This record gives sequence, structure tokens and C-alpha cells, in this order.
Amino acid sequence: MIQSFGNKLAQDIWEQDKSKTLPRELWLRAKALLTIIHSTSTIEDLKIKGQPPSIRLHKLKGSRKGQWSVTIKLPWCITFEFKNGEFLK
Repeated sequence: MIQSFGNKLAQDIWEQDKSKTLPRELWLRAKALLTIIHSTSTIEDLKIKGQPPSIRLHKLKGSRKGQWSVTIKLPWCITFEFKNGEFLK
């Protein structure tokens, strides 16, 4: 379940179903990915191969170690942390 958002863009897409920054096709996909993330309780749930839409889940490295990313459409992605069963944006 998503517990918090780190930026206004993701929060607007989630709460208001709109974005002033992303084109409509991208924010619709972002909303779908946020819905998938919100409905899961473990990272393992997101690792299911072939689950539409393909979420391209991967761990980040370097200064972003401990965070995960799912791709909306390159170069756009959603990054998050997963702690104690909660997704933190």
C-alpha cells in the first residue's frame, strides 16, 4: 500500500487523475502502475513475470541504493522505497 508521496506530480496523478507535466498517455500508465503498487503488499508481488502491464521493476544502485523503480515509458519512471510492508514514494 502506498503510504506517502515524495513529489506533487505523483500525488496529483494518484489523487486527482491528472497531470500538468506528463502527457495524458503517460499519466494514464503512471496511474495504472501506482494502482498495481498500491494493491500489493510485498516486492515479490511486483516481480511476477509477464504481469500486464510490464512494470520493469528493478533495484536502484549508488546513492539511490534501497530504492526501487518501475518504468512508465523511458525516460519516465516511478521510484519508491519499500519498508515494513509499505511503499513510500
